[in-house]
Amino acid sequence: MQRRLFLGAAAGALALPAVLRAQAMPRITIGMSGWTGFAPLTLAEQAGLFRANGVEVETRFVPQRERNLALAAGALNCVVTTVDTMILWGSTMPLVQVLVLDRSRGGDGIAVRPSIGGWAGLKGRTVAVDGPGTTPYFVLAYMLRENGMSVKEVQAATLAPQPAAQAFVAGQFDACSTYEPYLSQVRGMGEDKGRILATTNDYPCVVDTLAFTPDFVAKNEPAVKAVIKSWYDALAMIAREPATSHEIMGKRVNQSAEAFRASAQFIEWQDAAKNRAYVADELPKFMTKALEVQKEAGVVRQSPDLAKLLDTRFLG
Repeated sequence: MQRRLFLGAAAGALALPAVLRAQAMPRITIGMSGWTGFAPLTLAEQAGLFRANGVEVETRFVPQRERNLALAAGALNCVVTTVDTMILWGSTMPLVQVLVLDRSRGGDGIAVRPSIGGWAGLKGRTVAVDGPGTTPYFVLAYMLRENGMSVKEVQAATLAPQPAAQAFVAGQFDACSTYEPYLSQVRGMGEDKGRILATTNDYPCVVDTLAFTPDFVAKNEPAVKAVIKSWYDALAMIAREPATSHEIMGKRVNQSAEAFRASAQFIEWQDAAKNRAYVADELPKFMTKALEVQKEAGVVRQSPDLAKLLDTRFLG
């Protein structure tokens, strides 16, 4: 009995530092969505990785167009979204990206009817796509621009990513812009009904980051470091225990472990080494280009200071 009591006390003592650190740090609420690229944050929360690093974190699903408002109101103190959206939000409020989460590798794309032979065939056609300021809209604008066209040359039917894909599969609209796991619905419909015109494998224009307000970062550097380390730990757990990890992440979005694993093949999560390599050169260049696309599409009217929108000190 004494031995069991001693072991219990010892275990409690080992856990105590993490508990004390968590009590010393602010509770962090991260606004996100069910996008596959964000899923390691769910894993870090549900597998206890945040707590192990001494920080209490809650991940909360919040629509993309509401996350910045929730951050400004104090309902969230951390947000994750695409770089193009961070630029939009950063044009109206203080914001700083501290970590690259993932890069889309075919997870976002444009689908068209078989009769549309190429990009020029989209002129005047109706595209099911989420509204200006969202990722599918940016993807459409970016890819059209790369092919000498403007998003203003197509007719946009405003639908969120899931209903956009569903409507296209059901035979509505000439094209759609959506992302995984909904894009896979289009992949499986047969090329006689619709096909993928291009994805982020062809045009790498979707990069997701994690951001706080500059004021929060200045006052809570240990908490910011703990969140970033927990992300890296989640990626390590996925590599070490893929089946368990996929099950946890898939369950959050009502997917089986196998379905989640399949959707994950279209994105590339960014560990510490990939973060350091990408932010050194490619990310600043992409931010500049993304701002140009957003301005030409009429989404961003006032340019943010891109240098202040990125803080790479905590990447490890």
